[in-house]
Order: sequence, then structure tokens, then C-alpha cells
Amino acid sequence: MLSDTMQKRSNAHDFSFQKEFEYSHNNPYHQRLEKYNDFVLRDSESEKFKGQWKKEIFKNKNPLFLEIGTGYGQFMQTFCELNPSINFIGLDYRFKRSFELAKRLSSLSHRNFRYLRAKGERIEHIFEESELDQIFYFFPDPWPKSRHHKKRLFQDRFIEAASCTLKKQGKLLIKTDHDEYFNWMVNYIENHKDQPFSIEMKTFDLYKDYPKNFLASFQTKFEKIFIQKNIKIKAMSLINEK
Repeated sequence: MLSDTMQKRSNAHDFSFQKEFEYSHNNPYHQRLEKYNDFVLRDSESEKFKGQWKKEIFKNKNPLFLEIGTGYGQFMQTFCELNPSINFIGLDYRFKRSFELAKRLSSLSHRNFRYLRAKGERIEHIFEESELDQIFYFFPDPWPKSRHHKKRLFQDRFIEAASCTLKKQGKLLIKTDHDEYFNWMVNYIENHKDQPFSIEMKTFDLYKDYPKNFLASFQTKFEKIFIQKNIKIKAMSLINEK
């Protein structure tokens, strides 16, 4: 079982998960993103397509992949170009970074993607049960200070939402540079008796232990910086057993 401290943090209330949550902000990049509204959805705009992504948005039956926290978007751009038969949805909440990424995405030859400027806590309101085939969660904010651990995405509500929206045997793929956050995630999966995921692969040194694994086949902008600093990349592949 989880320690009392971790259980308390894991169960921390976050209104972003709640159905009643409403986005509220005043950032100029929110309006500037309208320029790319042929593939960008802002705030709760994406939630009206719950259960309809393949039929209404992509108009095909191809697999649907989600990346939570696209960052600077290198992985999303490369993956979409190399995999035109996969429907890809990138999601991030940063304003300026979202706008800059949208500019780059607009030049891609394929339109097998959508970009959501939205919160990762909202995935259960964006996607129907078993609608996703795979989720990518790369180099998330580790919120390293103890008083901020409640802001970490990887806790009870997110695990429940990820399992619900993923199909059975769908995968949640994780990469991080942060030792403590990775241990947090591993401890959660290994010690929480009611969680729905099994570990397919786990490593504290990806490029040494699994150099031929898919997760070692690319490097994000953040990842390259960490590798240059000789920081080992931690990774985990989880299978939804719900």
C-alpha cells in the first residue's frame, strides 16, 4: 500500500478534474490561436467531440493516440509525419508555446492530427471510454517541492481517467529525467492494489537497458538537454488491464 503521506497527496482535490470546471484566463495568445482553428481546439472546445473523434474529426477508423504535454512539439511533428495512418492529438496548456507549435504544425503535409490547448486533467471529459489506443506522457513538470506534489498529474484521478479512456491493452508510455517523480510513478503502479495498469517495461536508464525500444527511437528537445548533462532517462510502458 502507499504511505499515508503519498496517499494524502495522491487524493488531493483538483477541481480541474471535475465536470463543473470552467477555463478562465486572459492571455493574448489564446485569441491568436484562432488563426489555426482548422486544427486547434482551445479550452473546452474539444469536449463536445467526446466519443466522436474518429467519426466527426478524422473521418476514419484509424488508431487514436494522445500526447499529454507536447512541449516544443518535436515528437508530435515527427510522429505525425512518419505515421500518417494514425490519428494524433497533442495537448498542452502553455499559451505562447502552443501558438509557436501551432505555427509549425500548420506546415505539415498531413492533417492526421489535432492540437488542444487544454489541461491534461480533462481527458475523461474529452474522450469517451476506450476511445484512445495509446497515451504518451513525456517529461512532465515534476513539481519537485513537497508542497507542490498535489499538482502532479500522475495520481488517482488521472490514472482512473487514463484507464477509462484507453482501450483494454492500450498503452501509457512515460519518459522523464526526474528521479523522484519517476519513483513516485513506479511506487504508485507497484503498490496501489486497485490501479488498473501492469508494467510492460520499466527502466532507470533507457538508452543503456533498452536501446532498441520505441521510447529510445527519438529524443525531445528537453531530453537532449538532459542527456548532454549526463542525466539518465527513466521510462516506463504501462498496459491497461481494466
